[in-house]
Amino acid sequence: MNHLGTVTLETERLLLRRFQLDDAQAAYRNWMSRETVTRYMTWQPYTSLDDVEGYIKYVIESYQKEDTYYWVIEDKESGQAIGSISVIWLNEAVCSAEVGYCLSDLYWGKGIMPEALGAVIRFLFDKVGVNRIQATHDPKNPNSGRVMEKCGMQYEGTLRQAGRNNQGICDEVIRAILREE
Repeated sequence: MNHLGTVTLETERLLLRRFQLDDAQAAYRNWMSRETVTRYMTWQPYTSLDDVEGYIKYVIESYQKEDTYYWVIEDKESGQAIGSISVIWLNEAVCSAEVGYCLSDLYWGKGIMPEALGAVIRFLFDKVGVNRIQATHDPKNPNSGRVMEKCGMQYEGTLRQAGRNNQGICDEVIRAILREE
């Protein structure tokens, strides 16, 4: 794979860019502290701005590694940080990546996340040389699955009681797309 790190990606409505420390307040307000948003996440809602700042500092430090892909999603119109999308693991042996994402509920239902995920998929296939991209979601969160479907990710199966999120032990639906598709 040709690792390039977290480079800025642009779509019609979005700027996918590296986190900056001054994103902390918007990140805290728009998605990281919101129970509606974090309901199916593997991490608890943040309860303080200081904790969000600490996490963003950690992400910023990780940008030193070229195999780190972690974008803040910025709405071009408002200039606000409204979510994040990242590669949560890479398997170099088979040129495979898993992505995860999170978006402010104030922006749900507007096609924002498929736009962001589509840009990341194209980047990973065309520039990084990934062959397979996968993502998982709790079957009780079908909207996340629809985002994946809109981006061409195909259903591969349901792993029974294979995950844990803020709802407890859960099934995980896995979807994937291959570069040739």
